[in-house]
Amino acid sequence: MRGLSIGEAVERTGVGQATLRVWEARYGFPAPERLPSGHRRYSERDIDLVRRVVAGRGTGAGLADAIERAIREVAAPARSLYAGLRQARPDLAPCRLTKRTLRALSRAIEDESLSRAELPLLFGSFQRERHYRGAEPRWRELARGAELTVAFADFQLMRSPTDGPIEIPVDAGCPLTREWAIVCDAPDHGVCLAAWEVPGAADATDDDRVFESIWSVEPAVVRTAARICAEIAGAQQPALVRAASRRLERPATAVAARQLTLAAAITNRTLSYVGDPRRRR
Repeated sequence: MRGLSIGEAVERTGVGQATLRVWEARYGFPAPERLPSGHRRYSERDIDLVRRVVAGRGTGAGLADAIERAIREVAAPARSLYAGLRQARPDLAPCRLTKRTLRALSRAIEDESLSRAELPLLFGSFQRERHYRGAEPRWRELARGAELTVAFADFQLMRSPTDGPIEIPVDAGCPLTREWAIVCDAPDHGVCLAAWEVPGAADATDDDRVFESIWSVEPAVVRTAARICAEIAGAQQPALVRAASRRLERPATAVAARQLTLAAAITNRTLSYVGDPRRRR
């Protein structure tokens, strides 16, 4: 059985061993699996829940209330990648980016994924079908080197083409219709970008539309983002979750030096797109 030891759980959450044991004894939370030896093994879901409890405590909530809220948040069907990440990881600092910059960052992430050829799980949110159709040739190329590729937009119908991403319709009332996202969860690298369009920019040009954005190469953040995307897709296509669940249940690990190299590579690619007017569109 795979899973994280209590020492690894402490390292991932910042909550001490004694505290985790007290929470488990008094509240039945978290509820790790037990090896025949009696040693605890924590899942990624356990880590996510503990982090949510810590965040809730930071807002002044009592421990019992924070635990109840964390469990309720995780049990509720996911509808927004951006909100889900903000709830799970309140330590992530968002920044505001124009569509022009966001496009450059997205292209950089796509390029890096193509260059590494590591069979990633890929998810993209495009808001409108017309936006996706403009990027469809590129995403078909991405899909050829991926284990699973999913595109979210206001599609009329769900489609599963053999040579391209699975197209998942997003209802008009769903928060995802305001979000721009790309998530790449690969065995040896990961990166995610989630952005929410800020309202009130009716007078802005298309390139100057503003998005509140988060991007990260931290493996645990990427894995959380991939799980949220898989859950949203799985609400319409349950087989998707089953196909991806084995990978998504594994602990998210990566060599720190590789992730730093990845961040630098994506930053350099982004700058090349921003600096070269021929590559902006």
